[in-house]
Amino acid sequence: MANLSAAPELIGAPYDLAANALLIAAVARTEVTETLATAGFRVRDVADPATASALLDGPVLDLVLLDARDASEPELEVLLDLLAARDASAAPALVAIFSAGQVDLAAPLLGMPHTQLLCDPGITELLGALLRARAESEGAPRARWTDITRDAEVARLRRLNEEVARIADALARLTRGELFDDEEDGRDGVLRAPEMDYRGPDEPVSEIAAAEIRAVIRSRRLRSQYFAAELFADPAWDMLLDLFAANIERRRVSVSSLCIAAAVPPTTALRWIGTMHEAGLFGRHADPGDRRRAYIVLSEKAVQGMRAYVGAIRRAGLGLV
Repeated sequence: MANLSAAPELIGAPYDLAANALLIAAVARTEVTETLATAGFRVRDVADPATASALLDGPVLDLVLLDARDASEPELEVLLDLLAARDASAAPALVAIFSAGQVDLAAPLLGMPHTQLLCDPGITELLGALLRARAESEGAPRARWTDITRDAEVARLRRLNEEVARIADALARLTRGELFDDEEDGRDGVLRAPEMDYRGPDEPVSEIAAAEIRAVIRSRRLRSQYFAAELFADPAWDMLLDLFAANIERRRVSVSSLCIAAAVPPTTALRWIGTMHEAGLFGRHADPGDRRRAYIVLSEKAVQGMRAYVGAIRRAGLGLV
């Protein structure tokens, strides 16, 4: 595809903009190029996935925008492996667009720093991702953008981890009467602040059946029949439950299947999968029979945390929700 650096007016962005972008697309869609210009990016080059690798190490770039929707899988397979192998912390920001049917192809990019994965985004959603990438390229604090960005999600996930660990610890100690012992010892506060890492159970946890976890998932989905689903959106916990059940069943879970389990739009699900991967709760296993696919699994830390939590719930006589 032709190099458009010498004629940026064809893209619609002023030539003197400081933010430079490489657009990788089999078909350069008008809405994508116009949104790039709106976000303040000048497209230095446009390349198709088969020839883009030669441009990744070219002139200084602030953004690589991959629009995979019109590309063939063999071309994308090579390019995605190349993008996943680069040093993302030193490379330009990456925004990758996939169609709903290509979600599993996004697996190599999950959890990479300065990377945003979108699934059939609208113009507003794409613009938000590009503005965030522009802010990163200029050194602006990432948390200044909207509360749906990964920074906000990381903070929310950290609070979720702390709350789950705190409840599990408190319930376990309550069943042993230790909370009252703490008060008698004159310690500050009723609840002891937990460590950030999960704590294992203090006593053996009885067998946990996958059917028990699946029943919880079904009951959570039933709420959407009576209330707006977005009122109860909790993709982190929904995915933890689904992967925990799959772990018990010794079943593999694809990226697309986990996106469905999250019960949120695919782009939001991909963002959360990346966040959970960064937090050390999810891992990624390649499919030995098809290198284009990867499966998402719980890390050992997450498995231990879920087992400890279920054990604490049972000892307290409560139900998992």
